[in-house]
Amino acid sequence: MKIAVIGTGYVGLVTGTCLAETGNDVICVDINAQKIEKMQQGELPIYEPGLELLFHRNILQKRIQFTTDLLSAVQHAEIIFMALPTPPGADGAADLSYILGAAKDIALLVTGYKVIVNKSTVPVGTADKVKAVFKSITTVEVDVISNPEFLREGVAVEDFMKPDRVVIGTSSERAKKMMSELYAPYVRQGNPVIFMDERSAELTKYAANSFLATKITFMNEIANLCELVGADVDAIRRGIGTDERIGKRFLFPGIGYGGSCFPKDVQALVKSADEHEYHFEILKSVITVNEKQKVILADKLLQYYKNDISGKHFALWGLSFKPETDDIREAPALYLIETLLKKGASISVFDPEGQENVKAIFNDRISYAEDQYAVLESADALLIATEWSLFRNPDFEKMENLLKEKVIFDGRNLFDLEKMTELGYYYNSIGRKLISQVQTQTTHQSLAKTI
Repeated sequence: MKIAVIGTGYVGLVTGTCLAETGNDVICVDINAQKIEKMQQGELPIYEPGLELLFHRNILQKRIQFTTDLLSAVQHAEIIFMALPTPPGADGAADLSYILGAAKDIALLVTGYKVIVNKSTVPVGTADKVKAVFKSITTVEVDVISNPEFLREGVAVEDFMKPDRVVIGTSSERAKKMMSELYAPYVRQGNPVIFMDERSAELTKYAANSFLATKITFMNEIANLCELVGADVDAIRRGIGTDERIGKRFLFPGIGYGGSCFPKDVQALVKSADEHEYHFEILKSVITVNEKQKVILADKLLQYYKNDISGKHFALWGLSFKPETDDIREAPALYLIETLLKKGASISVFDPEGQENVKAIFNDRISYAEDQYAVLESADALLIATEWSLFRNPDFEKMENLLKEKVIFDGRNLFDLEKMTELGYYYNSIGRKLISQVQTQTTHQSLAKTI
């Protein structure tokens, strides 16, 4: 099929590339000429495991192309995906200006039937607003449908190629037939394509992300309580995760959720509820708790140093909001860094993929290391904000020789408590027993001299 994807951000680029992979003829459009030029030259603008191979293969096979020419894309396509940003406004409501602006531009160019697909996460009623734009500009028949994405950064290619479900909101039989044909290669194993009305499809995406954010936040609350009562959150996680009504996923406590979806989607759903005079109390609490959880490592740090970290130097492992992505949007690490800088500390950071994006925010206010060990040099303590795999089994002996003190504040519970006890670290994690038998480098050196 002939496809146009308007917007080459994270969702648009993954969508376009994966659609091309099953033989569709795809044109991706963006107003950023520099970005388009780089993609035309084979340069992938985002980090996403598995995407680079498909990206280059489909460019080589000429199944995907990139342009700033909206007219050629609209004339080319049977189905037009709008994968545009819907950032939160000051009041938390989703900003639809990109969506409605693109709808107006497309409406001015259509000359025949098209299926217009809202791929972006949008509030309930957006499809109706887009339809109204087309009706105000053209008499050409179009169907505007909702097809929310459920891509997890880090495994987005797998999620698109093998979705656990596809949700499509449309009342048009013609559009339903075309979308069924388009998605048929992706659901050959029997996972469902779920058709519903447009408003239900729009709300489904918000409901899914808000539920997951609530699940994460609930476990963070349980973890915080565990520290006060002497319970172990890992044991509790296993104890409730085996209940099939609850499930094992999204039960790992940490320093809060971030990224491009959960924060803005929860806010947008709360705002949408407010507009209909419904007070979504659970989600309002989720937002409040998550804001506090983002800086819980700073609270632990300040308690350890008796509220004075002026002149202290800390190493930070992890900047992206989750592993296997370079996305730092709403990443807890950013809030942690800002809090510590305001308290007078200095910080060195390392992340396998997110450092360049962080440099654009903090510039020379912090320092950047070339690897996970270089960042530890002369640091008073190590903080862990992202659970990258390479952090899970480090060389603790090497770490001991680099850190001033054997002190770790772990926001992702990477290490075994018994091992940290044996190694003699002060180890403060989330919802678990505090390991406080720290032995400083000075102590080690004194013992060596005595011997």
